[in-house]
Amino acid sequence: MGMIRLWIFILTATFLSSCSTQYAITKSNREEYSINDKIEVDSAIVRTYLPYKQKLDQEMTKVIGHTSVLLTKTSEFPESVLGNFFADAVFNQAKKLEPTIDFVFPTTKGGLRNDISKGPITVSGVFELMPFENQLVLFKLKGSDVLIILNYIALTNGQPVAGLRMNIKDKTPENIYINGKPFDVNQTYMVLTSDYIGNGGDDAKGFANPISRKNIGLLVRDALLKEVAELEFAGKKIEAKTDGRITKN
Repeated sequence: MGMIRLWIFILTATFLSSCSTQYAITKSNREEYSINDKIEVDSAIVRTYLPYKQKLDQEMTKVIGHTSVLLTKTSEFPESVLGNFFADAVFNQAKKLEPTIDFVFPTTKGGLRNDISKGPITVSGVFELMPFENQLVLFKLKGSDVLIILNYIALTNGQPVAGLRMNIKDKTPENIYINGKPFDVNQTYMVLTSDYIGNGGDDAKGFANPISRKNIGLLVRDALLKEVAELEFAGKKIEAKTDGRITKN
């Protein structure tokens, strides 16, 4: 039986080989097409995409909430109104999925792309604030690694956080409270951040050797959109402010 199977295999392989068509490139041409304002508008293309553009414009200009204050990243303190709103929004929404979170560090100050003016907030306003598809990732970390994160936050003169309070003195953290309790380097902590920061973006430190790492299935931007929409549904406006969560002396 072994020889029969071998011959069947050989005959099948030969048959398939003889039936397959072999192709080879015989000629290759390369041309460049300049795209500039001299190219005439193709009305057929415009007619095709225009309905989709109109629908997208309607979605992006939709008002989903209101803020009673200017959400600005400009601040004389290590924290800012925009940074606090951003971090609190992510914390509020992420805790619904992962209630064990101790504190969040969802973006760096450089990730705060633009201010949001006092008044109505549109979908496009949130997209402009957070244009990237960053995922939220939950890290279980040793206290020694959390201390590395806290040192990074202090060295960079504060970052957007929620669930964390501390003072910066001589570029080092002190009087640290996490989730309302004094920081203990011998404990473990659940820290939520973006995949960008967790992967070392903006030279962030402390996430390289986690006890565990979990993608919670929520985009940073979606957390912001949900927070704004939920406040609006409840008849509330955003009242973000600086509250001393990160101080400096």
